[in-house]
Amino acid sequence: MTNPTPEAVNLAERFPAFVSAESRPGYRGWIIEPAHLLEVATALRDEFGFDYLSSVTGVDYLPDNKMEVVYHAFKTSGGPGLEFKIQMARQDIVEAPSLVPVYPGAELQEREAWDLLGIKFTGHPDLRRILMWEGFAGHPLRKDWKEPYFEEDIKPFKNRWPDGHIIQAENKNPFGDNLAYPEGFDPEQAKFNPEEALYDALRKYQVNEVGLNTEHILVNMGPHHPSTHGVFRMAVILDGETVVSLKPVMGYLHRNHEKIGERNTYLMNMPYTDRLDYLASMSNNFAYALAVEKLMNIQPTERAEYIRVIMAEMTRVANHLWAIGFLLNDLGAYFTPMLYGQEERELILDIFEAVSGSRMMCNYFRFGGVARDLPDDAARKIQELFFERFPRRVDEIERLLSENEIIRTRGIGQGVLSGEDAIRYSAAGPLLRASGIPYDIRRADPYSIYDRFEFDVAVRQNGDIYDRMMLRFEEVRQSIRIVQQAIKQLPKGPITAVKPQYTVRVPPGEAYGRVEGPKGELGFYIVSNGKANPWRYHVRAPSFINLTAFEPMSIGQKIADVVAILGSIDIVLGEVDR
Repeated sequence: MTNPTPEAVNLAERFPAFVSAESRPGYRGWIIEPAHLLEVATALRDEFGFDYLSSVTGVDYLPDNKMEVVYHAFKTSGGPGLEFKIQMARQDIVEAPSLVPVYPGAELQEREAWDLLGIKFTGHPDLRRILMWEGFAGHPLRKDWKEPYFEEDIKPFKNRWPDGHIIQAENKNPFGDNLAYPEGFDPEQAKFNPEEALYDALRKYQVNEVGLNTEHILVNMGPHHPSTHGVFRMAVILDGETVVSLKPVMGYLHRNHEKIGERNTYLMNMPYTDRLDYLASMSNNFAYALAVEKLMNIQPTERAEYIRVIMAEMTRVANHLWAIGFLLNDLGAYFTPMLYGQEERELILDIFEAVSGSRMMCNYFRFGGVARDLPDDAARKIQELFFERFPRRVDEIERLLSENEIIRTRGIGQGVLSGEDAIRYSAAGPLLRASGIPYDIRRADPYSIYDRFEFDVAVRQNGDIYDRMMLRFEEVRQSIRIVQQAIKQLPKGPITAVKPQYTVRVPPGEAYGRVEGPKGELGFYIVSNGKANPWRYHVRAPSFINLTAFEPMSIGQKIADVVAILGSIDIVLGEVDR
């Protein structure tokens, strides 16, 4: 296998008949004729070493009457990514070949592009809506789609600013709903069964002919089941207590975050990113700021870079302690272990509140820096926590849990995801590294100032529930190391490279900004047309994409173990549904 850098990969030379270099100013990558997508993607994976498909993004270029699908691929051996695209004429249903046969991790992402943009991926094994219900009219991320009581394409809406006359859409409807049915649709007469496609997909499983001839039972867990970590649903078929088929069902919390993001100004979107993984607001800010800064070609100040890293690593510590606690809930240790982690998390949130004014929805990062400097005593408090308290407390919590007989019995050998499958299904973060793949963006493709710090990439080899828990303990220790170094090296100076602005003008082009968030790779793909609002705003959400591996990890497991497997993935529904 050759292993060239992305800059050295010349796809137009390798496939001169149907690949061309991107020529639009501010854009990069390669444009492939759709009919040859699978051939080129296979070569990228097998010949050039880009074995990890990270992101799939649909884009509607309405003025140009075309649709585009953008792919970001990386090598698990490290290095920058490679971007490739296909373009199709824009029509009611746009057809494109599915990449699932080459990169199975595209499965849920292609369903999302079908659902929200109407791009039909031929060859997809289970192409259904995923965030909207099956009877939804239209594809809401298309630029010509209008919701009921539509006001304007972009914010701020004129009736709200500068006039200040706020009109709520539901007040225009006598029933108090922001709702309109498609033309000719009568809900009283409808005979459509929205669950039919889901249950048909569930029944496509391998029948085990060995043993007793047992009845297979279809069971729905969620969206209100306490083990589903929010409004998430698992539809499963059981043979006794053994899972033979499983489909994740999401969308119950969906508020079309990306549609809102394309109507907001760039700066308006910063507090919206807080609402994605609402347990990791600082990491969300970080990734979005990186994407827009690439477009604006600005570099944060030295002090701001250190503060960003400190906040991101504190977020990782808080997230992992929370995740370990909730995993123990799923294993039956009701709340007591979680309270140990929550006590430490609250101390971190105290610092977030002092720095940003908020404990969870921090809205702290700005393009070119951060919103405000550290308070006088914040650095001292961080130093006390990360040099004295946390190293001791993390050891204590791990000692309580790691040798527990029930945790080991329920965790070791359960929910196994092999390293090969973790890459195939585009798993990220602890889910990937616990399967023996030492891929961490902070090391593989460093951003910000992570290349200045000494830390190890935590990795485990067995890919089971127990290893995913233990890996998070090790990642907490490495985050403590990073914060210790950053506090020691924290320079004085300004906290932003630009003057504070209420709105920013971003040059035309595209950018993909990504960070190693607590749950895995969090990425933002932004397309700018030079105006005050993004033309395309897409979130590569690790909680959403990590669920691609949930079904293969669960087949053959007992239903009680499936609850623990979901807990070990560590999802948050604000990020799954957006």
